[in-house]
Amino acid sequence: MVFFHSKPNWQLSEQQVTAETAFWNRRRFMKTMMGAGVGIAVAPLAACQTTRTIDPKLERTLGRSLGTVPLNAAFADAGRLPTDQAYASSYNNYYEFGSTKGVWPNAQALPTDPWRLEVSGLVKNPQTYDLDDLTRRFPLEERIYRFRCVEAWAMVVPWIGFPMRYILEAAEPTSAAKFVRFTSYYDAQVCPGPAYGFALNLPWPYVEGLTVAEMANDLAFFAVGIYGRTLPKQHGAPIRMVVPWKYGFKGAKAIVKIEFVDQQPATYWNTIAPNEYGFEANVNPAVPHPRWSQATERLLGETTNLFNWETQPTVIYNGYGDYVANLYA
Repeated sequence: MVFFHSKPNWQLSEQQVTAETAFWNRRRFMKTMMGAGVGIAVAPLAACQTTRTIDPKLERTLGRSLGTVPLNAAFADAGRLPTDQAYASSYNNYYEFGSTKGVWPNAQALPTDPWRLEVSGLVKNPQTYDLDDLTRRFPLEERIYRFRCVEAWAMVVPWIGFPMRYILEAAEPTSAAKFVRFTSYYDAQVCPGPAYGFALNLPWPYVEGLTVAEMANDLAFFAVGIYGRTLPKQHGAPIRMVVPWKYGFKGAKAIVKIEFVDQQPATYWNTIAPNEYGFEANVNPAVPHPRWSQATERLLGETTNLFNWETQPTVIYNGYGDYVANLYA
Protein backbone atom coordinates (compact mmCIF):
# COMPACT_ATOMS: atom_id res chain seq x y z
CA MET A 1 0.00 0.00 0.00
CA VAL A 2 1.43 3.38 -1.00
CA PHE A 3 0.72 6.59 0.90
CA PHE A 4 1.41 10.04 -0.52
CA HIS A 5 2.31 12.95 1.73
CA SER A 6 3.97 16.33 1.34
CA LYS A 7 7.74 16.08 1.09
CA PRO A 8 9.72 17.01 4.25
CA ASN A 9 11.69 20.23 3.96
CA TRP A 10 15.19 18.79 3.99
CA GLN A 11 17.74 19.46 1.29
CA LEU A 12 20.57 17.32 -0.08
CA SER A 13 23.96 18.96 0.47
CA GLU A 14 26.38 19.36 -2.44
CA GLN A 15 28.89 17.09 -0.68
CA GLN A 16 26.34 14.29 -0.70
CA VAL A 17 25.73 14.39 -4.47
CA THR A 18 28.39 11.77 -5.30
CA ALA A 19 28.74 8.57 -7.28
CA GLU A 20 25.42 7.39 -5.89
CA THR A 21 23.53 9.86 -8.09
CA ALA A 22 22.55 6.91 -10.25
CA PHE A 23 20.84 5.37 -7.24
CA TRP A 24 18.71 8.45 -6.65
CA ASN A 25 17.87 8.81 -10.34
CA ARG A 26 16.56 5.27 -10.29
CA ARG A 27 14.53 5.84 -7.12
CA ARG A 28 13.03 9.08 -8.41
CA PHE A 29 12.10 7.40 -11.68
CA MET A 30 10.25 4.74 -9.69
CA LYS A 31 8.48 7.43 -7.65
CA THR A 32 7.37 9.14 -10.86
CA MET A 33 6.05 5.91 -12.32
CA MET A 34 4.17 5.08 -9.11
CA GLY A 35 2.71 8.56 -9.01
CA ALA A 36 1.45 8.01 -12.54
CA GLY A 37 -0.39 4.92 -11.39
CA VAL A 38 2.09 2.40 -12.74
CA GLY A 39 2.58 -0.43 -10.25
CA ILE A 40 6.27 -1.22 -9.92
CA ALA A 41 8.08 -3.50 -7.52
CA VAL A 42 11.55 -2.13 -6.83
CA ALA A 43 14.40 -4.45 -5.96
CA PRO A 44 15.64 -3.47 -2.48
CA LEU A 45 19.05 -1.91 -2.05
CA ALA A 46 21.65 -4.49 -2.90
CA ALA A 47 24.00 -3.32 -5.67
CA CYS A 48 24.28 0.14 -4.08
CA GLN A 49 24.53 -1.07 -0.52
CA THR A 50 28.25 -0.47 0.02
CA THR A 51 31.13 1.49 -1.49
CA ARG A 52 33.90 -0.10 0.57
CA THR A 53 35.14 -3.65 0.98
CA ILE A 54 33.29 -5.34 3.83
CA ASP A 55 35.20 -7.45 6.33
CA PRO A 56 34.35 -11.06 5.35
CA LYS A 57 33.35 -11.85 8.93
CA LEU A 58 30.98 -8.87 8.97
CA GLU A 59 29.58 -9.80 5.57
CA ARG A 60 28.61 -13.24 6.87
CA THR A 61 26.31 -11.54 9.39
CA LEU A 62 24.29 -9.58 6.82
CA GLY A 63 21.41 -11.97 6.24
CA ARG A 64 19.80 -13.40 3.13
CA SER A 65 18.30 -11.52 0.21
CA LEU A 66 14.61 -10.64 0.46
CA GLY A 67 14.28 -10.47 -3.31
CA THR A 68 11.98 -7.90 -4.89
CA VAL A 69 10.06 -5.76 -2.41
CA PRO A 70 7.93 -2.73 -3.39
CA LEU A 71 9.32 0.67 -2.56
CA ASN A 72 6.87 2.99 -0.81
CA ALA A 73 7.06 6.12 -2.97
CA ALA A 74 6.27 8.40 -0.03
CA PHE A 75 9.48 7.27 1.67
CA ALA A 76 11.81 6.86 -1.30
CA ASP A 77 13.95 9.92 -0.58
CA ALA A 78 15.24 10.87 2.88
CA GLY A 79 17.00 13.99 1.62
CA ARG A 80 20.39 12.34 2.23
CA LEU A 81 22.13 9.41 0.60
CA PRO A 82 21.81 6.03 2.32
CA THR A 83 24.60 5.28 4.76
CA ASP A 84 27.10 2.74 3.50
CA GLN A 85 25.99 -0.69 4.70
CA ALA A 86 29.49 -1.51 5.94
CA TYR A 87 29.32 1.44 8.36
CA ALA A 88 25.70 0.97 9.41
CA SER A 89 26.24 -2.73 10.16
CA SER A 90 29.40 -2.29 12.23
CA TYR A 91 28.54 0.81 14.30
CA ASN A 92 25.66 -0.18 16.53
CA ASN A 93 24.14 0.40 19.94
CA TYR A 94 22.97 -2.92 21.36
CA TYR A 95 23.42 -2.75 25.12
CA GLU A 96 22.46 -6.37 25.67
CA PHE A 97 25.70 -7.31 23.91
CA GLY A 98 28.05 -4.56 25.08
CA SER A 99 28.52 -0.83 25.52
CA THR A 100 30.88 -0.23 22.58
CA LYS A 101 29.77 0.40 19.01
CA GLY A 102 31.54 -2.71 17.73
CA VAL A 103 29.08 -5.18 19.25
CA TRP A 104 28.34 -7.01 16.01
CA PRO A 105 30.50 -10.08 16.83
CA ASN A 106 28.86 -10.47 20.26
CA ALA A 107 25.37 -10.04 18.80
CA GLN A 108 25.77 -13.19 16.71
CA ALA A 109 24.92 -15.16 19.87
CA LEU A 110 21.30 -13.95 19.58
CA PRO A 111 19.07 -16.97 18.81
CA THR A 112 16.51 -16.04 16.15
CA ASP A 113 15.10 -19.34 14.86
CA PRO A 114 12.50 -20.25 15.91
CA TRP A 115 10.98 -16.88 16.91
CA ARG A 116 7.70 -16.05 18.56
CA LEU A 117 6.09 -12.61 18.91
CA GLU A 118 3.27 -12.37 21.43
CA VAL A 119 0.62 -9.64 21.10
CA SER A 120 -1.51 -9.35 24.22
CA GLY A 121 -2.97 -7.04 26.84
CA LEU A 122 -6.05 -4.90 26.36
CA VAL A 123 -6.99 -6.32 22.96
CA LYS A 124 -9.88 -8.27 21.48
CA ASN A 125 -7.63 -10.54 19.42
CA PRO A 126 -4.47 -11.65 21.24
CA GLN A 127 -2.07 -13.39 18.88
CA THR A 128 1.23 -15.22 18.83
CA TYR A 129 3.08 -14.94 15.54
CA ASP A 130 6.15 -16.61 14.17
CA LEU A 131 8.23 -14.72 11.64
CA ASP A 132 6.66 -16.50 8.67
CA ASP A 133 3.20 -15.56 9.97
CA LEU A 134 4.19 -11.90 10.04
CA THR A 135 5.75 -11.75 6.59
CA ARG A 136 2.90 -13.70 4.97
CA ARG A 137 0.08 -11.78 6.64
CA PHE A 138 1.49 -8.25 6.43
CA PRO A 139 2.79 -7.10 3.01
CA LEU A 140 6.43 -6.01 3.07
CA GLU A 141 7.63 -2.71 1.66
CA GLU A 142 10.87 -0.77 1.57
CA ARG A 143 11.20 2.67 3.20
CA ILE A 144 14.27 4.89 3.31
CA TYR A 145 14.31 6.64 6.69
CA ARG A 146 16.53 9.01 8.55
CA PHE A 147 17.82 7.60 11.84
CA ARG A 148 18.89 9.91 14.69
CA CYS A 149 20.70 8.64 17.78
CA VAL A 150 20.34 10.51 21.06
CA GLU A 151 24.16 10.65 21.04
CA ALA A 152 23.90 13.22 18.20
CA TRP A 153 25.00 11.00 15.32
CA ALA A 154 22.77 10.09 12.40
CA MET A 155 22.45 7.83 9.36
CA VAL A 156 20.01 7.01 6.55
CA VAL A 157 18.69 3.46 6.36
CA PRO A 158 16.64 1.53 3.77
CA TRP A 159 14.42 -0.63 5.97
CA ILE A 160 12.13 -3.44 4.81
CA GLY A 161 9.08 -4.28 6.88
CA PHE A 162 5.50 -3.18 7.44
CA PRO A 163 3.61 -0.41 9.28
CA MET A 164 3.05 -1.02 12.99
CA ARG A 165 -0.62 -0.25 12.57
CA TYR A 166 -1.11 -3.58 10.78
CA ILE A 167 -0.49 -5.41 14.05
CA LEU A 168 -2.54 -2.84 15.95
CA GLU A 169 -5.51 -3.30 13.61
CA ALA A 170 -5.26 -7.09 13.79
CA ALA A 171 -5.19 -6.99 17.60
CA GLU A 172 -8.13 -4.55 17.95
CA PRO A 173 -7.14 -2.80 21.18
CA THR A 174 -9.96 -1.91 23.53
CA SER A 175 -10.82 1.68 24.45
CA ALA A 176 -8.93 1.18 27.73
CA ALA A 177 -5.61 0.74 25.90
CA LYS A 178 -3.63 4.00 25.91
CA PHE A 179 -0.03 2.80 25.61
CA VAL A 180 1.92 -0.05 24.05
CA ARG A 181 4.82 -1.85 25.76
CA PHE A 182 7.46 -3.52 23.56
CA THR A 183 9.75 -6.09 25.17
CA SER A 184 13.03 -7.30 23.68
CA TYR A 185 14.63 -10.71 23.93
CA TYR A 186 16.82 -11.18 26.99
CA ASP A 187 18.64 -14.15 28.46
CA ALA A 188 21.43 -13.45 30.93
CA GLN A 189 23.32 -16.50 29.64
CA VAL A 190 23.29 -15.08 26.09
CA CYS A 191 23.31 -11.31 26.63
CA PRO A 192 26.33 -10.21 28.69
CA GLY A 193 25.35 -6.54 28.73
CA PRO A 194 27.94 -3.75 29.08
CA ALA A 195 29.89 -5.65 31.77
CA TYR A 196 28.63 -8.91 33.18
CA GLY A 197 28.31 -8.03 36.88
CA PHE A 198 26.98 -4.52 36.22
CA ALA A 199 24.51 -5.84 33.65
CA LEU A 200 22.75 -7.95 36.25
CA ASN A 201 21.73 -4.77 38.11
CA LEU A 202 20.13 -3.14 35.07
CA PRO A 203 16.36 -3.28 34.43
CA TRP A 204 16.39 -6.14 31.92
CA PRO A 205 14.72 -7.01 29.63
CA TYR A 206 14.92 -3.95 27.41
CA VAL A 207 11.46 -2.37 27.24
CA GLU A 208 10.24 0.55 25.17
CA GLY A 209 6.84 2.18 24.81
CA LEU A 210 4.63 4.30 22.59
CA THR A 211 1.17 5.71 22.88
CA VAL A 212 -1.47 3.84 20.89
CA ALA A 213 -1.78 6.93 18.68
CA GLU A 214 1.97 6.88 17.95
CA MET A 215 1.85 3.20 17.03
CA ALA A 216 -1.07 3.91 14.69
CA ASN A 217 0.87 6.65 12.86
CA ASP A 218 1.87 5.75 9.32
CA LEU A 219 5.57 6.40 10.01
CA ALA A 220 5.79 3.80 12.81
CA PHE A 221 7.33 0.69 11.29
CA PHE A 222 8.39 -2.85 12.14
CA ALA A 223 11.55 -3.76 10.25
CA VAL A 224 12.43 -7.33 9.31
CA GLY A 225 15.05 -6.34 6.74
CA ILE A 226 17.62 -3.75 5.77
CA TYR A 227 19.64 -3.08 2.58
CA GLY A 228 17.59 -5.70 0.75
CA ARG A 229 18.36 -8.49 3.21
CA THR A 230 16.94 -9.92 6.39
CA LEU A 231 17.95 -7.99 9.49
CA PRO A 232 21.41 -8.78 10.82
CA LYS A 233 21.48 -9.68 14.48
CA GLN A 234 23.36 -6.47 15.35
CA HIS A 235 20.38 -4.51 13.98
CA GLY A 236 17.88 -6.39 16.15
CA ALA A 237 16.92 -9.45 14.13
CA PRO A 238 14.46 -10.79 13.37
CA ILE A 239 12.08 -7.85 14.02
CA ARG A 240 12.63 -4.41 15.52
CA MET A 241 10.86 -1.09 16.00
CA VAL A 242 11.61 1.88 13.73
CA VAL A 243 10.18 5.25 14.81
CA PRO A 244 12.20 7.77 12.79
CA TRP A 245 10.91 10.95 14.45
CA LYS A 246 12.25 9.76 17.81
CA TYR A 247 15.76 9.12 19.11
CA GLY A 248 17.14 5.70 18.27
CA PHE A 249 16.87 4.21 21.76
CA LYS A 250 13.08 4.16 21.28
CA GLY A 251 13.56 1.44 18.66
CA ALA A 252 13.54 -1.80 20.66
CA LYS A 253 15.33 -4.68 18.95
CA ALA A 254 14.55 -8.41 18.76
CA ILE A 255 10.97 -7.90 19.95
CA VAL A 256 9.30 -10.85 21.66
CA LYS A 257 6.23 -9.20 23.18
CA ILE A 258 3.83 -6.34 22.39
CA GLU A 259 1.35 -5.46 25.14
CA PHE A 260 -1.46 -2.92 25.03
CA VAL A 261 -1.78 -1.31 28.46
CA ASP A 262 -3.66 1.48 30.19
CA GLN A 263 -0.67 3.14 31.91
CA GLN A 264 2.60 4.52 30.59
CA PRO A 265 5.07 1.62 30.78
CA ALA A 266 8.37 1.86 32.59
CA THR A 267 11.01 1.79 29.86
CA TYR A 268 14.67 0.81 29.99
CA TRP A 269 16.61 4.06 29.63
CA ASN A 270 13.89 6.20 31.17
CA THR A 271 14.11 4.00 34.28
CA ILE A 272 17.90 4.24 34.45
CA ALA A 273 18.19 8.01 33.83
CA PRO A 274 14.82 9.76 33.47
CA ASN A 275 16.46 13.20 33.32
CA GLU A 276 18.47 12.14 30.26
CA TYR A 277 16.11 9.81 28.39
CA GLY A 278 12.51 10.96 28.33
CA PHE A 279 9.64 8.65 27.52
CA GLU A 280 8.51 10.72 24.54
CA ALA A 281 12.05 11.23 23.19
CA ASN A 282 11.13 13.14 20.02
CA VAL A 283 14.06 14.56 18.06
CA ASN A 284 14.22 18.24 18.99
CA PRO A 285 17.20 20.54 18.35
CA ALA A 286 15.93 23.03 20.94
CA VAL A 287 16.01 20.55 23.83
CA PRO A 288 19.59 19.63 24.75
CA HIS A 289 20.60 16.41 26.41
CA PRO A 290 21.91 17.28 29.90
CA ARG A 291 25.45 16.45 28.72
CA TRP A 292 25.49 17.69 25.11
CA SER A 293 23.65 19.80 22.54
CA GLN A 294 21.09 18.32 20.15
CA ALA A 295 21.23 21.32 17.80
CA THR A 296 23.48 19.50 15.32
CA GLU A 297 24.18 15.91 14.32
CA ARG A 298 27.13 14.10 12.79
CA LEU A 299 26.55 11.80 9.81
CA LEU A 300 27.95 8.30 10.27
CA GLY A 301 31.11 8.04 8.18
CA GLU A 302 34.14 5.96 7.44
CA THR A 303 36.17 6.56 10.61
CA THR A 304 35.32 5.61 14.17
CA ASN A 305 36.00 9.19 15.28
CA LEU A 306 32.62 10.90 15.12
CA PHE A 307 34.29 14.32 15.34
CA ASN A 308 35.58 13.78 11.79
CA TRP A 309 32.09 13.21 10.40
CA GLU A 310 30.10 15.78 8.48
CA THR A 311 27.95 17.97 10.73
CA GLN A 312 24.39 18.94 9.81
CA PRO A 313 21.73 20.93 11.72
CA THR A 314 19.19 18.79 13.53
CA VAL A 315 15.61 19.15 12.27
CA ILE A 316 12.60 18.99 14.60
CA TYR A 317 11.04 15.50 14.57
CA ASN A 318 14.04 14.48 12.43
CA GLY A 319 12.32 16.14 9.48
CA TYR A 320 9.05 14.21 9.80
CA GLY A 321 6.93 16.95 11.36
CA ASP A 322 4.36 16.83 8.56
CA TYR A 323 3.51 13.30 9.66
CA VAL A 324 3.66 13.51 13.46
CA ALA A 325 3.45 17.08 14.77
CA ASN A 326 -0.32 16.75 15.17
CA LEU A 327 0.26 14.00 17.75
CA TYR A 328 1.80 16.56 20.11
CA ALA A 329 -0.32 19.65 19.41
